[in-house]
Amino acid sequence: MGIERKVVYFPKPGPENTEEVLHIVNNRAGELGIKNILVASTTGSTAVKATEFPKGIRVVAVSHFTGFREPNSQEFSEENRQKVESNGGIVLTTTHAFSGLSRAMRKKFNMYLFEEVVANTLRVFGQGMKVACEVTLMAADAGLVRTDEDIIAIGGTSGGADTALVLRPVNSQDFFDLRVKEILCKPHF
Repeated sequence: MGIERKVVYFPKPGPENTEEVLHIVNNRAGELGIKNILVASTTGSTAVKATEFPKGIRVVAVSHFTGFREPNSQEFSEENRQKVESNGGIVLTTTHAFSGLSRAMRKKFNMYLFEEVVANTLRVFGQGMKVACEVTLMAADAGLVRTDEDIIAIGGTSGGADTALVLRPVNSQDFFDLRVKEILCKPHF
């Protein structure tokens, strides 16, 4: 016999879904007893909102790496970093699991390597799906989430949040063992 779960589909992707995503995540984390939430956040605005979850939920905000847009530039504002950390959150800034050297090869030699093929395959389900899976690998590799406990990962499309997943993290070297257990919400394309 199957398990029936509610999935929320948003009419379109984007930041206008952020508040509802955070509400859905807060409710499901409480139901499942999940204590670790990952949130992708470019400027830190979504991360600040996520750190308003009730006590007992640990928020890890995963930012773009320094130099993502232009050399020596960090998009996650220092003001938002301070807010996240003062609210008990953690900010992780590191190379993206699905780019790094692969992106360098594409930019220099117009070659697509494995990581970018994986990223583009996950985008079939939406940008937020790719982002949520990617930040999970990054946080596991940094030791900020355990690989033997379920977490919720939040991703988005063009700012804000529009996708949330319950999943079991793995380190990037074990990518094919990553398990998406529930899709809580995502855009309906």
